[in-house]
Amino acid sequence: MNASDPVTLVLSIFICVFLAIVFFGRKRTPNFPSGPTPLPLIGNMHILDMKKPYKSFHELAKKYGPVYSIQIGEEKMVILCGYETVKDALVNHADEFSGRPIIPLFHDLSKGHGVIFAHNENWKVMRRFTLSTLRDFGMGKKTIEDRILEECDCLVKKIKSFKGEPFDNRMIINAAVGNIIVSILLSHRFDYEDPTMLKLLKIVNENTEILGSPTAMLYNAFPSLIRWLPGTHKTALKNMNEMHRFVRETFTSQRKELDVNDQRNLWFSADSSENPNHELFFTNENLTALVTDLFAAGMETTSTTLRWGILLMVTYPDIQRKVQNEIEKVIGSSAPHTGHRKNMPYTDAVIHEIQRFGNIVPTNLSHSTTQDVHFRGFFLPKGTHVIPLLTSVLFDEAHFKRPKEFYPEHFLDASGNFVKNEAFIPFSAGKRSCAGETLAKMELFLFFVSLLQNFTFQAPPEVMLNLKSAVGLTRGPMSHKVCAVSRV
Repeated sequence: MNASDPVTLVLSIFICVFLAIVFFGRKRTPNFPSGPTPLPLIGNMHILDMKKPYKSFHELAKKYGPVYSIQIGEEKMVILCGYETVKDALVNHADEFSGRPIIPLFHDLSKGHGVIFAHNENWKVMRRFTLSTLRDFGMGKKTIEDRILEECDCLVKKIKSFKGEPFDNRMIINAAVGNIIVSILLSHRFDYEDPTMLKLLKIVNENTEILGSPTAMLYNAFPSLIRWLPGTHKTALKNMNEMHRFVRETFTSQRKELDVNDQRNLWFSADSSENPNHELFFTNENLTALVTDLFAAGMETTSTTLRWGILLMVTYPDIQRKVQNEIEKVIGSSAPHTGHRKNMPYTDAVIHEIQRFGNIVPTNLSHSTTQDVHFRGFFLPKGTHVIPLLTSVLFDEAHFKRPKEFYPEHFLDASGNFVKNEAFIPFSAGKRSCAGETLAKMELFLFFVSLLQNFTFQAPPEVMLNLKSAVGLTRGPMSHKVCAVSRV
């Protein structure tokens, strides 16, 4: 057909009119944050680092300010940058920014169940239940501290079995941290080579990589088109179905066989809840998703932080030695406990700096406005997709002297005393902050100190390790091997 063909001409006019209506005839929100000009269909995807979009978001703030908009596909979202801006939203306007947007791939996996991607009243009920249950099961108490120390011993024993030879620490650290959550929920632990544990860890690791990949961004931008095509989204869904099947078989079946004498059970807590809408919220589907959330989130972020910690100690052996000197001075060869932390300012500062520099959840999890909000001179209508960029907080030059460097002195005064930094919010802030923060802090201290008490970590002979990060929903180190030289 040529351009003068009537059918071609009519079709061209129709397409042009359609695009004009879609992209230029939309109702514009007055006083909505501005940003880079989007292209038809793809929005601003062409200017983003698809593997590490948080880098692009942070860079764009230099041009468009701490509150700006960006478009991915057809969805506009607002990016919040810098500690003051993020705190203003998540703390000072906590209720207004406490929503969670419906992101296609995440919604396909969770169906709005559980706690991380839940919405409205279901989220409120599940979060309250999660916090009270973890507290009742010992989070922040000596009972859970003893469990962590037992697992520390198992991890040390496993690492000693490598006899100083190079090994990849990802799966065993995953398993060690995962066992803490499993022990809370099941009063049980898995051996590190247990096929069930290895399968669960593989599922979580694979989905973490998929959910932070460029293909996931494409899926979320064009779900109705890509949903029917082959791709990693189908792998993620298959993985989630397998995880849910394991949880149903392992946990949900217990609901039918409750031992009234054993009240340290998630299902006992659920069935004894006095919530007036008990049957509406405490369904098997909701609780299955909740256990999945607790296992995946509780394992992945803490284990990734520990892996960064080991890699950074290899990279900065002088810092590693200073930590070991403080351990020797304060603890000696005894088992560590959380009470030691106040007497170990340098170690405490190093752990904080590992969390800051590691930047585990760089984009944060997305929020949405629960009502119309007037915020910092802009108007954000109800349901606006908001990204409070944690990278911009943890690397805020106004609060960290050398944000691009690993510098434990960010958390020390001139006399070597530990000092808090208000911009240190790796667990986010506000009503959607990490429910397991107390547990994670305890795990990080006890695991990190136990490891450096027993080992000096080094690069394998003639190997240069680097601090590049892998692609994923969380920001983990690239695959690597280390050597653990026994100190005992």
